[in-house]
Amino acid sequence: MTDAHSTNQTIRRVSPTLFSFLSDLGLRAVYPQDIPFQAAQAKGKELNATIGQITDGHGNAMTLPSMSSTLSGMSPAEANRAFLYSPIQGVEELRQGWRGWQRRGRDAAQASTVPLVTVGLAHGISLAADLFSAPGRAVAVAAPFWGNYRQIFSTRTGARLLTAAAVVDGRYNCDAIAQALQDLPQGEPAIAILNLPWNPGGYMPTVAERQALRESLVAVAQMRPLMVICDDAYAGLVYEDEVPRESMFWDLNGAHERLVPVKVDGITKELAFFGGRVGFLTFPFPPDSEIALALESKVKCLVRATVGSPVAISQVIALHGLRDGSIEDEVERIRVVLEGRYHRLKQVFAAMTSRYLTPLPFNSGCFALVELSTELGQSSEQIRHRLLDDYDTGLVSIAPNFLRIAFCSMESEALPELVHRLQLAVDSG
Repeated sequence: MTDAHSTNQTIRRVSPTLFSFLSDLGLRAVYPQDIPFQAAQAKGKELNATIGQITDGHGNAMTLPSMSSTLSGMSPAEANRAFLYSPIQGVEELRQGWRGWQRRGRDAAQASTVPLVTVGLAHGISLAADLFSAPGRAVAVAAPFWGNYRQIFSTRTGARLLTAAAVVDGRYNCDAIAQALQDLPQGEPAIAILNLPWNPGGYMPTVAERQALRESLVAVAQMRPLMVICDDAYAGLVYEDEVPRESMFWDLNGAHERLVPVKVDGITKELAFFGGRVGFLTFPFPPDSEIALALESKVKCLVRATVGSPVAISQVIALHGLRDGSIEDEVERIRVVLEGRYHRLKQVFAAMTSRYLTPLPFNSGCFALVELSTELGQSSEQIRHRLLDDYDTGLVSIAPNFLRIAFCSMESEALPELVHRLQLAVDSG
């Protein structure tokens, strides 16, 4: 796909709903026939003077031993790949490997593209925003939410963030997206962000809640085109046996003709590789279909125009892990450690005595959220500063009255003291 008009017409024909979301930038974006395109066409030719990377003349990297020695555990082919440019769409073996990781236990009839590699999840969400958001577009999200959504959608694309409470009367609000969009004129397209497990609240819906959430979003799609960006940053980190671990992307895939789910995930939390900066962007269409190739062209255009290409060495490390037959056991061992911290924090919360603090429901992810009573007369930001200044303790304030505890970065034994200091800071005010 090299012509923007024909690429757009393919998307319009296959998915009018998705086409209705394309921003001005999304309409213009198409992968150009410049250097990476021409280099890909010349791959394998006897004489290839296309790509501007320094090699030995036979396609192998010329590396500095002081750097390449750090990769001594890798095969020569893997180490070589780590030092050369990644394809714009990402290393193909990694893309296929991650698709297999995503689809464990999934019905083969559920379509999904081969994931496109991004520079972390925030980049993946930003690419989706560039393609489908626009000035004034409604973007619904349950509150409180990860603050970077504001930068990505409101600041960068001029979208309107519409919110409704994520928790009502101590329970997860399955209708938050519908409530946030209830005043939007019927027929106007809207984007929803579904971050589950939830940051900052650390919650994953139960079986019954998932069904209610799906029904609520389908009802919204009956009134308007709806794109649901599934931010699956914390996929799999669930600590109660009866709570499903799978992404809502699969529940929404094919749920309604006017509902288009988009999946953003990555190795950051799922493979505990925070510095790797490898994310993935996946659409609900068959791989190698016309629309999959059209969307790939647009994403590659934006990646090429911003970061050039994804980081190769992180992809090679991730691929090495996915090839290892023990990776699921290794991931599970980390999940079990976090599960222990979750249960310890849950016990500590149960014994909490301050009448100004109410833990919100949590069962997953990396965080727990506590709400400050309005009777306290102080904001979460004031309490955060008191914790820093008087109690040598750091938490994250989420305005106006929430404090986030990242139990993922705390030893279980330290959690009682953390909550004790939080209570002291609140009650001393």
